[in-house]
Amino acid sequence: MNEKNKFFHIKAKNNTEADIYIYGEITKYAFEEYGEVSSITFKNELNALGEEINKINLYINSPGGSVFEGMAIMAMLQRHPAQIHAFIDGVAASCASVIPMIADKITAYENSMFMIHNAYTCAVGNAEQLRKAADDLERINESMIQFYLKKAGDKLDEAKLKEMLDAETWLSATEAFRYGLCDEVIEANQAVAKLEEKWMNQYKNIPNIFKNQEPVLSKSERKRISDEAKAGFLYIQSKLGGLSYEAK
Repeated sequence: MNEKNKFFHIKAKNNTEADIYIYGEITKYAFEEYGEVSSITFKNELNALGEEINKINLYINSPGGSVFEGMAIMAMLQRHPAQIHAFIDGVAASCASVIPMIADKITAYENSMFMIHNAYTCAVGNAEQLRKAADDLERINESMIQFYLKKAGDKLDEAKLKEMLDAETWLSATEAFRYGLCDEVIEANQAVAKLEEKWMNQYKNIPNIFKNQEPVLSKSERKRISDEAKAGFLYIQSKLGGLSYEAK
């Protein structure tokens, strides 16, 4: 399996606690070149943690993606008996903003952001198929609305939420807390909320913080640069001696 193409990573910290990272676009395929469906892969890895896990730390930094895959992942996490603590590390946009709503606690860093909007799709077919696609979208929207409202409690009513969804609303961590979409806001972390060019072109109300950012390097590209730098350092070390290399 090509691990670098996965948008999620699941690992046990010890016998009773595990970390789940959802970083990057939530795609239909975890490994597109092999065609393995992501929700199935996620389920297998979640189950592999074992029955002793009673706490899951869920870390999110994602622009969103496939709402169906996102909903499947949410259902699996809901069924899991562990207490779930979600952390918004950078950006939780689109369906990636819905996933943490099932957590027992949501912590957002000061420099993180949420984006909520109505579900959308691309559809091809006859009139009946297009009508069905529209009906499906409405059902998806209603499902998302219920997750947001349940988390928000009396801090957000349905009318205001629908207005925000219609407008594609970007929320700072403080604003999300005000609306009840997270439980606490803590000091800014080292991560920076960024969006790849694909999402910059797709979303309409992009905050200036994203418009002025430097180009985003993919995980594989960052690893390549890191590996090349390390190889170069080790080469110099072999020639000069007396130096040490410590990965950070």
